[in-house]
Amino acid sequence: MEGDDTRMALELRWDPAPSDWADALRAVYPMYRWTPWFALALAVLSAVLLFAGQPLPGVFGLVCAAVIGALPVFAVRSQFRRNPVASATVTATVDDQSFRMMTVDGTAYSDLRWPSLAGWVETKANFVLRGDDGALFPVPARAFGKQEDLDGFRDLLAQRLGAPARR
Repeated sequence: MEGDDTRMALELRWDPAPSDWADALRAVYPMYRWTPWFALALAVLSAVLLFAGQPLPGVFGLVCAAVIGALPVFAVRSQFRRNPVASATVTATVDDQSFRMMTVDGTAYSDLRWPSLAGWVETKANFVLRGDDGALFPVPARAFGKQEDLDGFRDLLAQRLGAPARR
């Protein structure tokens, strides 16, 4: 309802996964989004070198392509495993004033006021909220119980933060 400031808070709950963070990084940073394509192009060129009778540069290129392709995935998974809070179940409350997240065990709490957020992006799996300080907050679509809740969250983001950023 337009002009109605008495909206009820939306309650969310999810178990974070490394894929949420990888999706958020791909959505916000072009380097993460284009890395697999660069690795593929390097692998194809290296294969051409192999077939052209240049085994040393061809093998070197294939090894480099494998490292380039695996590095972002490895980095996200290792950081996720090293941070004990990253895999803790998260509960969140969303209203017209802020987006509040807390781990179920109480080890982490964030109260994100809408003015402190720089924008948002929607992917197939997540909503990615971007803080003014560069922080990313992925909110997976699986956190929403009903389609109406997901649609309401999208509408609230558009109302409070503007249109989603282009990827």
